Amino acid sequence: MPKPALLVTRQLPPAIEARAAAAFAASLNPGDAPWYRDGAEIARRAAAIGAEGILCAAGDAMGAATIAALPDSVRMIATFSVGTDHLALDAARARGIAVANTPDVLSFATAEIAMTLMLMAARRAGEGERMLRAGAWGGWAPTQLMGTTLEGKKLGILGLGRIGRELAMMARGFRMEVHYHGRTRLPAELEAGAIWQPTDGGFLAAIDILSMHIPGGAATRHWLNATRLGQMRRGAIVVNTGRGGTVDDAALVEALATGHLAAAGLDVYDGEPAIFPGYLGRENVALLPHLGSATVETRDAMGHRALDNLETLLLHGHAPPHQVA
Repeated sequence: MPKPALLVTRQLPPAIEARAAAAFAASLNPGDAPWYRDGAEIARRAAAIGAEGILCAAGDAMGAATIAALPDSVRMIATFSVGTDHLALDAARARGIAVANTPDVLSFATAEIAMTLMLMAARRAGEGERMLRAGAWGGWAPTQLMGTTLEGKKLGILGLGRIGRELAMMARGFRMEVHYHGRTRLPAELEAGAIWQPTDGGFLAAIDILSMHIPGGAATRHWLNATRLGQMRRGAIVVNTGRGGTVDDAALVEALATGHLAAAGLDVYDGEPAIFPGYLGRENVALLPHLGSATVETRDAMGHRALDNLETLLLHGHAPPHQVA
């Protein structure tokens, strides 16, 4: 029996590509050529091989037009991500195409990046590194690049899900007091001592550092806007490792420029890989290129989870374990 045809849109870790090639008639993208940004090209390539499955990734052009243009052979889309913002789930449902993601394997790694950005922003690490690389360091000085400690600070986690709870555990090691806000209060065993803040304003006014972990989409677009930034304490810090579209970039830059916020740390961007130009000239912003899940261990785990989903449906005829549509 021939192997099902699988279109892989991105270059993936070697172990994942090897497994994909063993289980499927896989069409890979070994050079990570950017055709994944063109929905029409994705559909064309899927049709050319009679793809039954597509293994895509965050940022791929998998919107409604792409889904509509896919050949009838496509039965499943597996995304190499937890987030599904790049996928038109309703369009996939309408065509009877199953969609699955990769939850539970990147929480710790993403929390590590949130903590990294928190430290970079609070201790001005990016500024210090740039000073050294520019040859501008004249030696230790008593008042040079003084930041702020995390010890004793109030960390506000917006969205105490899997990633947020991992971050909360790390923050307690830094002797921080953890607050959180979300749609509903969590059971005590998941709170693990974190303090529930039921309103936006009360939450933002109570904290020194905001770490954002909410999903993207229309409901959360520009959640952190000028009004909510104004509710934060003067000198607070903002960290975002969730979704770039949840932040109003212009409002955040304004808050940083006026000194209302001390610093920010960002790993995700609205419309990435484009970055809001206002961030680039600001010394008090730490910027990372979407490194949240970028460890060897995590990316391998994500790939194996994506292939587990594909094999379950396309090889064994069962519902994938992490189906989202």
